[in-house]
Amino acid sequence: MQRTIFNTPVARSLLRGISLFFLKVLGWKTAGQLPGASKYVVIVAPHTSNWDLFYGAIIALALKLNLCFMAKRQLFRRPFGPLMKWLGGVPIDRSASDHTVDQVIRKFNESEKFVLAIAPEGTRRKVKYWKSGFYHIAKGARVPISLGFLDYATKTGGLGPLVILSGNRDHDIEIIRNFYLSVTGKYADKSSPLTILHKT
Repeated sequence: MQRTIFNTPVARSLLRGISLFFLKVLGWKTAGQLPGASKYVVIVAPHTSNWDLFYGAIIALALKLNLCFMAKRQLFRRPFGPLMKWLGGVPIDRSASDHTVDQVIRKFNESEKFVLAIAPEGTRRKVKYWKSGFYHIAKGARVPISLGFLDYATKTGGLGPLVILSGNRDHDIEIIRNFYLSVTGKYADKSSPLTILHKT
């Protein structure tokens, strides 16, 4: 299992304490609990502000969530490569013949434990649709999708239901969409409701 900021013993305990302090001072609270599954995709929405990264990180630490994220391979060159991996980065070769989705599915298949965080909107701007990569990854790797959220209206962040893919895409997307309808991003006018998925 990849050694990251989220599972390095001393750092994890220290940073969790700091995260709990910040949450208390800022008036935020966590909700939900870690899924029992050892491998799953966490989607985080809505994504409307750079602050989402800050709150997402401290909430992940508070919940003891061991996350990884995708980043282009060039960011892992020396001298920053080890730091990127410790922060949870997984290098993706966008020039490779196999699709990004296939690379991530392979990572899931090679790992005993692996949790991947994805912001399906792909940008802080309002978009007409979510990118479908998260769904194809979960389907291809045969792992569930955990519904991560940051609700600025109630100052609550955490994990919602764990969605086990049924094989019926429309049904699965409807479950996900209904959950996020009640979640408010920092800039509500930039929130992008899940209506259709754009093929990635």
